[in-house]
Amino acid sequence: MADVKSSVVSLFLLGLLVVVLQSGVIECQSQTCTPSLTSLNVCAPFVVPGAPSASAECCTALQSINHGCMCDTMRIAAQIPAQCNLPPLSCAAN
Repeated sequence: MADVKSSVVSLFLLGLLVVVLQSGVIECQSQTCTPSLTSLNVCAPFVVPGAPSASAECCTALQSINHGCMCDTMRIAAQIPAQCNLPPLSCAAN
C-alpha cells in the first residue's frame, strides 16, 4: 500500500512539474530559465518509484540548471495545490 501511495505522489509531482514547465508561468532571473528547465524532461523516467538510476543525459541536464530557476520552480509548484483548493502536499522520506 505504501508503494502505491509513493507511486501516486511521485507521479503527481512529475505531472505537476510538467504542468509548471509547459505553462509558461515560470518567471526566473532570466529568460533562459524555462528552456533550461524544459531540458529536464529527459529525467522524467527516473522520478518514479522503482526507476533505474538517472542517465548521463539527465545528469547533464540537471547540472545545467540555474539553482535559482530550480528553487523558483519548486516554490511555484508547491503553491499549486492551494490554488486548486487542495491540502498542501506532505511527503515523508521512506
